[in-house]
Amino acid sequence: MTTEEQLHVPGRMPGGVAELLSIALPMVVSSACETIMMFVDRLFLSKLGPEYMGAAMGGGLTVFMFMTFFIGLTGYANALVAQHYGAHQKDRCAVVMSQALIIAVLAYPAILLCMPMGELLFRVMNAPEEQLPLQRLYFRILMWGTLMPLLRNSLSSFFSGIGRTRVVMLSAAVSMLVNVAGNYVLIFGHLGFPALGMRGAAIGTLMGSGAGLIVLAAAYTARRYRREYRIVRGLRFEWESMQKLLHFGTPSGLEFFLNLLAFDLLVLNFHSYGVTEAAAMSIMFSWEMFSFIPLIGVGIGVTSLVGRYMGAGSPDTAHRAMTSGLKLACTYSMFTFAAFLLLAGPMVAVFKPMDAGEEFRDVIPLAVFMLRMVSVYVFADAVAIVFSSALRGAGDTFWTMVISVAGHWCFTIGAAVLVRVFNVDPRLTWSTVVVLVMGLCVAFVIRYRGGAWRKLVVVGSGD
Repeated sequence: MTTEEQLHVPGRMPGGVAELLSIALPMVVSSACETIMMFVDRLFLSKLGPEYMGAAMGGGLTVFMFMTFFIGLTGYANALVAQHYGAHQKDRCAVVMSQALIIAVLAYPAILLCMPMGELLFRVMNAPEEQLPLQRLYFRILMWGTLMPLLRNSLSSFFSGIGRTRVVMLSAAVSMLVNVAGNYVLIFGHLGFPALGMRGAAIGTLMGSGAGLIVLAAAYTARRYRREYRIVRGLRFEWESMQKLLHFGTPSGLEFFLNLLAFDLLVLNFHSYGVTEAAAMSIMFSWEMFSFIPLIGVGIGVTSLVGRYMGAGSPDTAHRAMTSGLKLACTYSMFTFAAFLLLAGPMVAVFKPMDAGEEFRDVIPLAVFMLRMVSVYVFADAVAIVFSSALRGAGDTFWTMVISVAGHWCFTIGAAVLVRVFNVDPRLTWSTVVVLVMGLCVAFVIRYRGGAWRKLVVVGSGD
């Protein structure tokens, strides 16, 4: 019996839609929970005023940007665990995970040292004066809690790699419920608590992250996984596994960091237009998350399955898994395309503040335009996520990084020139970004169709 036959589940075509759904659907739900959590946070804050919503987006993105290198690095444990799992080396899965956890712990003090850089960035990018103190407050509180999402990301990669994504889904659901409840109570001051506004939003976010981490830690240390994957025995530093994680994960980490830095600068450039443009972009991206973030769940499933079948020595089945992911992603994007095109007006109106003034009336038409423009690239996003995820699962992380980073910095630099040199209308700037995003999709398709990924070997039979 071949390794692929040993992995086969009766009634499911290897790499087919049904098999991918069994892994990806819980991850899509997990991503949806993360989306709802961020959406509700901004929705609550929008009731206090547009400057609160812009501050949450600018401050939160900058915190996430400082974590992204380590999230991308440790997140590659998903592909490595999947390849060991595909090669029937279950004890090696726990060893890989231990290296990811070690990196997460060591990364925490390095991230805290970046606090002054974040505040300098806000000043350099000319954040609106009424937004700046709120943004700095939100940023500082979240930075102190960054260890929790780092550990949570590492543990999620283990369960994604072995295909037990329902655990990740449960963690995300618990995190969402705690976050939403905590923010409702702390932002507005319910159940006898004082109304903390922006401070309450940051504390509620940390509460949700901690709750999600507890769920994953409890599952990872449960008797079932301790015995099957020899968790205790694998709880050690091992240079061979660390070296492999650093080698393949560093390009992913750099890609994630440089992309988020580019995206953060893009957002801050739009914020430099003023509070109206900052609020419009925050509303647009709050809805855009519903088209983008759930697709990350599909991408994680594709990475896991491609890694599993590449570890089993079956690139054809890995290709079938990518095709299955493409079908799922494009099917989902049909719904977001229709919603953004036809319902942009009502969707923007949801964020109307309790005391909406003349300023918010200026936000509405710009936000509606930007949201309708998102409908232009939802399919390009879906294709890019699936093809890049397949390349990462196969181990083609370097060129995936090069393509992704080059694309993100092209539209960020282009936007910066339009905003700061030519001072063009924000509609033209956003339209330019949309066109460049579609070009990034084409580049990933060309790289995948080149076929170099089929020849890569990440996990050998003796590893």
